[in-house]
Amino acid sequence: MDELERIKQLAGIDKIETSMGENLSQVATQKAQYQKKHNIKPGSDEWFKLWFAQPRLTKENPMPKDKK
Repeated sequence: MDELERIKQLAGIDKIETSMGENLSQVATQKAQYQKKHNIKPGSDEWFKLWFAQPRLTKENPMPKDKK
């Protein structure tokens, strides 16, 4: 075990899962395109729903205007 791996193990970050299986870059790009397409202004209720919704927890659709 090299020194970096030992430090990670001691810090407890060697077992942390870094992703939930999503490519965050793709998700952010989709949200930005949706925001532009529907003229959603930063700070509006719709903008907060788009960027901060937790669909895995609440089953809320942050992009309701696009039918999938």
